[in-house]
Amino acid sequence: QVQLVESGGGLVQAGGSLRLSCAASGSIFSINAMGWYRQTPGKERDLVADITRSGIANYADSVKGRFTISRDNAKNTVYLQMNSLKPEDTAVYYCTAKGVVTTTFIGNYWGRGTQVTVSS
Repeated sequence: QVQLVESGGGLVQAGGSLRLSCAASGSIFSINAMGWYRQTPGKERDLVADITRSGIANYADSVKGRFTISRDNAKNTVYLQMNSLKPEDTAVYYCTAKGVVTTTFIGNYWGRGTQVTVSS
């Protein structure tokens, strides 16, 4: 069974920085894309950024220039460096892994989420 475990969330003042990490564990051969989504109460879960196995990154317009996504394929881990944080970045951030190849299955997985709160 594949599990995604996020870490690095917390409370920060506007203008500050946080770094999220997400490690995938299990009998994993490879992972196609990894990424981060975020969700606030009453709203849909929206893409923040994702990155392919070869390192091609894609960002939501709202975070371009402030957030940087990266991954370590050897560790099956994805990171999100968040700088110049704004109160509107406050949300639960979810890690996702798509096209996860294991010994018995190919599928997509979500982490449980980590809270990021930016105070004004």
